[in-house]
Amino acid sequence: MNLRHVLISCLRRYPLKNNISHSFRVILIFVCSILFSCATTQQTQLKSRDAEGYNNRGFAYCQIGQYDQAISDFTKAIKMNPRLAHAYNNRGAAYLYEDQYDQAISDFNKAIEIDPRLAHAYNNRGWAYMKKWRYDQAISDFDKTIEIDPKLVEAYYYRAIAYFLVEEYEKSLVDTIKAQQLGYQIPPKFLDDLRKAARGLDA
Repeated sequence: MNLRHVLISCLRRYPLKNNISHSFRVILIFVCSILFSCATTQQTQLKSRDAEGYNNRGFAYCQIGQYDQAISDFTKAIKMNPRLAHAYNNRGAAYLYEDQYDQAISDFNKAIEIDPRLAHAYNNRGWAYMKKWRYDQAISDFDKTIEIDPKLVEAYYYRAIAYFLVEEYEKSLVDTIKAQQLGYQIPPKFLDDLRKAARGLDA
């Protein structure tokens, strides 16, 4: 029998008729409401911790390439805490690895709706747009990523690729140099292709 049933049983077993009893009854109801409030808060905190646990395990699954298991855990985290922006972002990334770009973009949109300052969500959505050949939208998302977090080095490299694909080679070169300055290892093949394209502008 839970606390509510105990209190209700107590009130029914000992009917209170006079003013003192009425006051006692009011106090009991007040105490009961406080206890239920505390219990609700504790349940919310437990759900929040459980949601983070599923989110963290999902991330670990992503790290070893088990994306279906990761998506399952991120989904559980979201059901427990629908306001957990990182879970939407992480599930979107898992969808992205599975080449499910529309689902990925939907999750990134939700992550950004919950937390408009979540730089990784813009960065990931930008990459999803790249996969759908929507380069202008990708560049816009990389711009926003860098605005929020100028040290998120991948955004400079991804934007460099986007600029390269729309034949804006000078901008691509600027972003590539910036990424290198921040310590990002640019793939030699991309550097070679970019240098050839940039030389073509000078010819």
